[in-house]
Amino acid sequence: MNVDIGNALASVAAPGVSRASLERLDTQVADAHERIERGMANGEHGYEALNLPQRTDPDEIRAAVEPVADADALITVGIGGSALGAATITNALADESDTEAVYLDNVDPEWVSSHLDRLDLENTAINVVSRSGTTAETLANFLVVRDAFESAGVDWTERTIVTTGDAGPLRDLSDRHDLPSLKVPDGVPGRFSALSAVGMVAAEVCGHDLEALLEGAAAEAETLSGSLFECPAYAYGATTYALDQRGAGINAMMPYAESLETAAEWFAQLWAESLGKDDLGQTPVRALGVTDQHSQLQLYRAGPRDKLVTFVTPQESVDRPIPDTDVENLAYLGDATLGELLEAEFEATEASLAAAGRPNVRLELERVDEYELGGLLYGMEAACVLAGELYGVNTFEQPAVEWAKKATRGLLGGGEFEEAEAVAEKTSLRVER
Repeated sequence: MNVDIGNALASVAAPGVSRASLERLDTQVADAHERIERGMANGEHGYEALNLPQRTDPDEIRAAVEPVADADALITVGIGGSALGAATITNALADESDTEAVYLDNVDPEWVSSHLDRLDLENTAINVVSRSGTTAETLANFLVVRDAFESAGVDWTERTIVTTGDAGPLRDLSDRHDLPSLKVPDGVPGRFSALSAVGMVAAEVCGHDLEALLEGAAAEAETLSGSLFECPAYAYGATTYALDQRGAGINAMMPYAESLETAAEWFAQLWAESLGKDDLGQTPVRALGVTDQHSQLQLYRAGPRDKLVTFVTPQESVDRPIPDTDVENLAYLGDATLGELLEAEFEATEASLAAAGRPNVRLELERVDEYELGGLLYGMEAACVLAGELYGVNTFEQPAVEWAKKATRGLLGGGEFEEAEAVAEKTSLRVER
């Protein structure tokens, strides 16, 4: 992964950060890097995520999924970090797989039913993912999926993999039915777990190269150093922090590859849940080039100066020529390809923002494959950890999320939680027809 922060400089954009400011910030980056290195060396909670390229065992994952390696479809039952990392990988590489990856990461009953009704369950596998084994949404969907398999006359115990912690209801279930199981790694928050079994079971079932994913991540880890000018991940993390401090409190992640749309969703969770503490943190926004340059770009170029646009662009991809046409005003397209049009759209959008003095950063991948995806996932995680150090927040906790989880359990009769009582205190001002 390469990073170009030129269009975020104060000489180009407002808000922007000067080269002199970046050099001063680099001293803080060096201090933060020392803290990150210590955390990694000691296996501290959260920092342990940056050790995953060296500690994840692909052979262990392959052994666990071997009983369902012939599946035509895999249903991953999880939510948030238990699904988004895996979905980022399999959606990016979907054209290379004969196995359909389905993610039940919502409890919308109509949506869940539509998936279960269309799949051939006899040739479908299940991967249920929850560290605690008590996540309400995940357990509810798993019970629904299990019931659908039983109703179809399919033995779900022959088609299920469990990815969970050392203890809890899912661990008990796995032990009781002798299900293949993998461990959610200790010290790794869910949103940082894409490069572990949490994110890679689906990749293996779908036939992707686990070693290449980890090698790409490891190559990115090798770039971590005490200077943002030597490390792409730190350059991105430090620049986003500096721009936020200068008023760019919104970060629009805009990949120029359809296959990377889910990567923007994964980034949104990573950035929001990790950095949104103590009234600090950028608000991540998801966009897709070229689709959203025909809508959202109007706001980014001419609206309030409170946004950074982050582009992700692969340098190589499969291409397709545009057929010739006898329509005079469109004849120029006949000399081009869809890939050339996509590149021109990206460069025009990037230049459009720079011409309007709006900060933007370019993240470059050579292509969308396992190696480059591993580097992108690791690079964004390292950037997020660095940004958390610069903000001075606990990057790895999520108290606001836990509050809502307790309220949900209380509302469903899962215990006595004062958070649930707050629901009844809602202030209403209804306008009805």
